[in-house]
Amino acid sequence: MSALERAYRDERAAVLATITRRLDGDLALAEDAVQDAFVAAAVEWDRRGVPDRPGAWLTTTAWRKALDRLRHARIAEARAADLAQPVSYDADFDFERSSLDDDQLRMIFTCCHPALAPEARMALTLRSVAGLTVAEIARAFLSSDSAMERRLTRARRKVTEAAIPFRVPPDDLLPERLAGVLRVVYLIYTEGHGSVRGDLCEEAIRLARLLARLMPDEAEVAGLLALLLVTEGRRPARVDDAGALVALEEQDRGRWDRAAIADGVAMLERALRLRRPGPYAIQAAIAALHSQAATWEATDWPQIAGLYAELARLDPSPVVTINRAVAVAFAAGAAHGLAILDDLGADPRLESYLPLHAARAELLRRAGDAAGADVAYAAAIALAHSDAERAALERRRDRV
Repeated sequence: MSALERAYRDERAAVLATITRRLDGDLALAEDAVQDAFVAAAVEWDRRGVPDRPGAWLTTTAWRKALDRLRHARIAEARAADLAQPVSYDADFDFERSSLDDDQLRMIFTCCHPALAPEARMALTLRSVAGLTVAEIARAFLSSDSAMERRLTRARRKVTEAAIPFRVPPDDLLPERLAGVLRVVYLIYTEGHGSVRGDLCEEAIRLARLLARLMPDEAEVAGLLALLLVTEGRRPARVDDAGALVALEEQDRGRWDRAAIADGVAMLERALRLRRPGPYAIQAAIAALHSQAATWEATDWPQIAGLYAELARLDPSPVVTINRAVAVAFAAGAAHGLAILDDLGADPRLESYLPLHAARAELLRRAGDAAGADVAYAAAIALAHSDAERAALERRRDRV
């Protein structure tokens, strides 16, 4: 990896956050200025060598580029005082680690502001915080580069027009806003996990690690990182050599990344020490029980069922109820799990919900109802979003 590539990976988010703060939250102008700085670095570093402090050099250059753009846009009068001052990173920028951390935390909360649509929050976070290119984000969301660029442009414009403050929320708003930030990181991971995109999974974990470093006393931040790490530890066995999805029950546990799982369990223990577990910590505990079981049959299903019951109380959703039904089926028998699914199936809004049909099919198969399982599998297959998902369901249907 070249010095420029390393700087882009390691420094870009902090540089962008600092320039955005200096520009009073003008994210669009900051993005352009930082891009200009990296273009300049490609020329200058090749000719004069890599500076001792790449982040400082990039921040100073980006600030100068921003001022140049302001001059060219003929709005320099509004910032005459700034423009009259010589630019020197030693004088104008505080490169203390705490200052950079504060700027990055502000950036994360700005990108995940509730005034933005959920899709915009994810895309903006991947671009401005994780540093993914427009093309990479477009591929992740099955969109064209031009459409994704338009989405990002609208999101940046919304930040400006809605006067979204570039700051960490005050204490009275922090719990609600932090939940939104964690949700964005979680959705980025699940998008990568569902589409078998390892790069997105890795970016989500990197974002979760950044949050854990910036907010070390927040239990749910630690809980989310624990959940992602333990889940990531099982990812090497999630697809076979032919690229087909492999259910947890059938995975080769010898392929699991035990180091990642151990890191996740350690982070879970930290989350549990901080305060009473929240939804992410409970999900991490469930994932840890799966990952610590020597075999599928040795899984502690009664404890998992109990954790899902607590999760349903704290954060009720169809996904939680379906998973609880499966755990209850393994702990107490398929009939008990099917009873829970029957209650859920009465909701007409879930008629097109694939996980419900897939879970029902599996429990009917285990209960010995081959005909019912076949019908449920057919419904799930018809709702599959990807070839890999469809193929996995068809293989399970063939077993019936």
